[in-house]
Amino acid sequence: MSTMNWKRRFTLCECAVMVLLLGHMTSALEVPLDSKVLEGLPQPPTITHQSPKDYIIDPRENIVIHCEAKGNPHPSFSWTRNGTHFDVEKDHKVITRSNSGTLVIDISEEKAEAYEGVYQCMARNEHGTAVSNNIVIRQSKSPLWSKERNEPITVQVGVSLILHCRPPAGLPPPIIFWMDNNFQRLPQNSRVSQALNGDLYFSNVLAEDTRNDYICYARFPHTQTIQQKQPITVNVLNVDAMNETVLAAYLNDTDFLGDRPAGERKPSFMYPSGDSSTVSVLRGETLELECFADGLPTPEISWTKANGDLPNDRFSFHNFQKTLKITEVMEADGGDYHCLARNRLGNAQHIITVVVKAAPFWISAPRNLVLAPKEMGMLICHVGGNPKPTITWLVNGVPIENSHKDPSRKIEDNTIILSDVQTGSSAVYQCNASNEFGYLLANAFVNVLAEPPRVLTPPNYVYQVISNRQAMLDCASFGSPIPKITWFKDGQTAIVNGDSYILHENGTLQINVAQPLNSGKYTCVATNSLGNRENHVYLEVKEPTRILKQPEYKKVQRSSKAVFECKVKHDPTLIPTMTWLKDNGELPDDERFVVDSDSLTINDVTQEDEGTYTCIMNTTLDQDSASATLTVVEATAAPPIIYERPDPPRDLELTDQKERSVQLTWTPGDEHNSPVQSFLIQYEDSLHEQDVWNNMTEVPGTSTTAHLDLSPYVYYSFRVLALNDVGLSEASIPSNQYRTNPASPDENPSDVEGTGTEPDNMVISWNEMTGLQSNGPGLQYKVSWRQKDTDEDWMSIIVANVSEYVVTGTPTFVPYEVTVQAINDYGSGPKPEVVLGYSGEDRPTMAPESVKVLVQNSTVAEVHWEPIPPSTVKGKMLGYKVSYWKEKSLQKEDSKPEKPQELTFSGNETEGRLPDLQPYSQYSINVRAFNGKGDGPPSTNQKFETPEGVPGPPTFLRITNPNLESFTVEWGPPVDDNGRITGYILKYQPINNTEELKEMTLLANETSVILENLKYSTRYKFYLNAMTIKGSGPIVTTAITIMDEALIRQPAVEAGKARPVGPVFGSVNFSLEEDHAILNWEYTGDENNVYVEYMLDNSKEAWKREAVNGSRTYQLKSLKAGMTYRVRVVAKDHGDATVHSTEELLIAVPAMTSRQVDIATQGWFIGLMCAIALLILVLLIVCFIKRNKGGKYPVKEKEEAHQDPEIQPMKEDDGTFGEYSDTEDHKPLKGSRTPSNGTVKKDDSDDSLVDYGEGGDGQFNEDGSFIGQYSGKKEKDTAEGNESSEAPSPVNAMNSFV
Repeated sequence: MSTMNWKRRFTLCECAVMVLLLGHMTSALEVPLDSKVLEGLPQPPTITHQSPKDYIIDPRENIVIHCEAKGNPHPSFSWTRNGTHFDVEKDHKVITRSNSGTLVIDISEEKAEAYEGVYQCMARNEHGTAVSNNIVIRQSKSPLWSKERNEPITVQVGVSLILHCRPPAGLPPPIIFWMDNNFQRLPQNSRVSQALNGDLYFSNVLAEDTRNDYICYARFPHTQTIQQKQPITVNVLNVDAMNETVLAAYLNDTDFLGDRPAGERKPSFMYPSGDSSTVSVLRGETLELECFADGLPTPEISWTKANGDLPNDRFSFHNFQKTLKITEVMEADGGDYHCLARNRLGNAQHIITVVVKAAPFWISAPRNLVLAPKEMGMLICHVGGNPKPTITWLVNGVPIENSHKDPSRKIEDNTIILSDVQTGSSAVYQCNASNEFGYLLANAFVNVLAEPPRVLTPPNYVYQVISNRQAMLDCASFGSPIPKITWFKDGQTAIVNGDSYILHENGTLQINVAQPLNSGKYTCVATNSLGNRENHVYLEVKEPTRILKQPEYKKVQRSSKAVFECKVKHDPTLIPTMTWLKDNGELPDDERFVVDSDSLTINDVTQEDEGTYTCIMNTTLDQDSASATLTVVEATAAPPIIYERPDPPRDLELTDQKERSVQLTWTPGDEHNSPVQSFLIQYEDSLHEQDVWNNMTEVPGTSTTAHLDLSPYVYYSFRVLALNDVGLSEASIPSNQYRTNPASPDENPSDVEGTGTEPDNMVISWNEMTGLQSNGPGLQYKVSWRQKDTDEDWMSIIVANVSEYVVTGTPTFVPYEVTVQAINDYGSGPKPEVVLGYSGEDRPTMAPESVKVLVQNSTVAEVHWEPIPPSTVKGKMLGYKVSYWKEKSLQKEDSKPEKPQELTFSGNETEGRLPDLQPYSQYSINVRAFNGKGDGPPSTNQKFETPEGVPGPPTFLRITNPNLESFTVEWGPPVDDNGRITGYILKYQPINNTEELKEMTLLANETSVILENLKYSTRYKFYLNAMTIKGSGPIVTTAITIMDEALIRQPAVEAGKARPVGPVFGSVNFSLEEDHAILNWEYTGDENNVYVEYMLDNSKEAWKREAVNGSRTYQLKSLKAGMTYRVRVVAKDHGDATVHSTEELLIAVPAMTSRQVDIATQGWFIGLMCAIALLILVLLIVCFIKRNKGGKYPVKEKEEAHQDPEIQPMKEDDGTFGEYSDTEDHKPLKGSRTPSNGTVKKDDSDDSLVDYGEGGDGQFNEDGSFIGQYSGKKEKDTAEGNESSEAPSPVNAMNSFV
């Protein structure tokens, strides 16, 4: 590498070299990352990490120069310094890291300058040498400010002034800023600002600019040091306001600039000087242009570009518009930039011409190349730059002209062509591209390998996919030459590209729509010239998960139960998981929520349970979900409440008014018993759409304010509507009008498209923007376009009041980049999105060639063709149309050509099947390509013939001339003979008989045959089919019964007359039910055409009939009560003539009579009587209680007589409880009202008889006090276990009836 020219700053960076192939050249082969595969594979070195080209070091830290590389065998490393070998072994301060080329230099005892220079790393093994960048090591520097004495500066008010900084040159350059003695930054504005070189510019000075501490500071980032310039003193005088003595004192020992105060003046440029200047910049760097102007009042700075716009996404203004910054400079950024300084007295303009140059840059990313012996390959070094870079090649770090001659290698400018490579010729090539602004250098190895195939996909892997979804089966492989992948299913025929399967270049097998029949074992075989390797994978196609019964909307009462069902069907081999959500979150952690396998139960529902419940069924492959809403209502009916729509809001007020927003407040109206759910805010734009109200936003019903975002250039009025469960209120009175100022557009037109309508145009269309979207007056559209992937400049035009623009003179069907940007009188919209469009299509200009037809059988043929070249498609290739038609039949001479049929195939298909052909016919066929514009020319008509096939069915089969012992069988030849008819086969046998089927072979020219010696009164079935040399055609059948000659010859029955009963019909009977008649009969004839006919007696109307469908019983429901009908059963032939009939039956339908019902036996009457008796009994019991309430309670005597305190019978004479009486005996009975839920509610009173009756919860002491130990649960449990002997309480008796 010492031969490299350092002045041209060659730098080696690791990049890959792009590999392109010619003819049968092998595509680039990627070496897999799998370490098991890499073992044993030779590989030239590849540098994986290195230090930057320009490496500025901190002298306080050790120097670390990175160089890492990989390869097999692992590479060794060496270094050069300043173009000569750097022996790191001899320098004890330099350490090389283990298994690496990285250098660590200890400079703790050495000056860093001793190791400055240009370093380069080389990584080599037996297969080649890779080189790193030239790494320039430089020490960071922060030099001191040169000593100087700054004289005070005295200036007149209003003049311009420049304070020079002139910082020392550091490495890297310092950051400049101005501060005062208190380390406070000096204020800057449009009048006073700092230039990029650090100078401080005053467009005009004011008296307050006087100070003695203008200090320029320089901060050096690498050393983190700050240095300052000596302070500068500035005195600003107003000579006209000073006397001579004071003026003289100021002028001693000062620089005085200007003799008089400066008055108002138009702008002039302080920097840059003159009317124009030139700036050069490199592509990809940042361009900074600056202008500083003198003037009073202070000039305003603006920037424009001649013949173009500033790049929207890459430019910005800084330093109070005095600096224009453009990032990532492109060639299109070159040109003239106008800096305009303006105040009210005039303006000045300076033109800066920007020249864009370019150091070398990559156009395409290179890649390493792996070739098999005898293969061909190509390395391309494709770079750009201005001036055009010079390209040189090296191999293993040595200029290629100085390396050994290789006959398999040919160099053509930026390309190396390798042919017939041999084992052992692996090497690392370096491409060096340079111009005056820099250079690029990339390593790309050529690795010559001979490796048999290896399949990297794990063996016996099981793929699972849901039915009707896409399946991808991988077959990752490695080998040199690149293996060819072949797939087999279940070890049978190889899978080829088609509608069901797609074979990808990487070996993956794609099944577009997987079906259960696609399940099974798949084998991929990787094959190259050195061998083959196979791998088995399995595909399982599963049934999709589906919710069969979705949860339904529930409206339940509070404290009741809600059940949501969610029944799911899923593949039985997948493990399902049911999940329930409430309002898209987890269910509450509450035992009231019970989740079963197919339901969710919510017990004791509360108001908080309202919401949306979602069931989700997940499997490992798919999921399905469904939702329903739960509404909770009060359990008991409340008094009727009148619900109405709310009153409109009132007192609308606009506050916090800003340019793009406003605060709207209001007072709600009456809710009318239904809470307001939300408020709807509407606006009217009286500038663009007067009297049209649009929905703007919606806020919750608890809000009375809304923050409204506004658009520019709109005259707003607002109104508010309230919404509750009943509906929307009337609109409020509109607010005061609020007008927003115009501005540039915030958005661009939508739905931008570029489509061609003619071969030489492209129509660019978009949706026009509304007045609200325009943001200001003068709405226009800037339409831009350029051809994609070319160096053409953008073409633009500005249009207004249209929604499309037609670009003419375009090439046919080429891609274009299209943008549409909105602009108005106040500026342009945001950078528009680039849309891909196409110019118009033309019809294909060429017909498919090599059209061939392969006849598969008598009804199917295959057609093959060569695809047309892409250049002749003239549009988007949609496919091919195959037209074919029957010219004639090869059997029938008078046949005519049929209407052509057409099949369509996709653009990547070159063959197709022609189904449903007519056998033994001559066909013509042609193929044509088509695109969006239409069809191309058809190919030359090709003729082909189909072989004979089996014939169609005979046109008819019938029986004629029947008598007792014979009849004639007649038939017609097939309509579709499909070849030459060779004869007919007639078969027949008795029905419902085990007699063997008889067969007759008849000649082709016969159409009838007489059959004799058939059995009397026997039903026969006949089968007939035609034959060709290809076989027998479909069978036609018929049946007939042999019977008495007299019946056979009996003519058809006239309408309305019955035929005498024959042997086909037996006895016929009927019975009458409430609303229909039931007929029964015997019948031995044909089951197909039997009917029941009926008509009114003595009527002249035609017989009505109903088919019986082979039954021997029929319900006739069409008869009317009180009428008499004639009814018969008939059998008809195919011509609808009556051939058999039963005798006529006369059926009289009785009239409907009213039923006399014994009321005493009716259930409703009995129930009514029981209810009345029960009510009377209840009233008697109530009266009895009213009369006998109270009395004495002989507790002591009863306790002595009965040791069981629970047994306390009443006296039989008066029903009292002994000598003790209740002091409240005469209080009215409490607790006897029956609640709405059907239970008896107990009153709180202690003396209620309900509490003392049978099964009561308490007893009394001798003094009448309540016995606590006898109350409560104990006595209740005792009553449940044993029947009480206590006399029944009247109150309980009453309750038992309620």
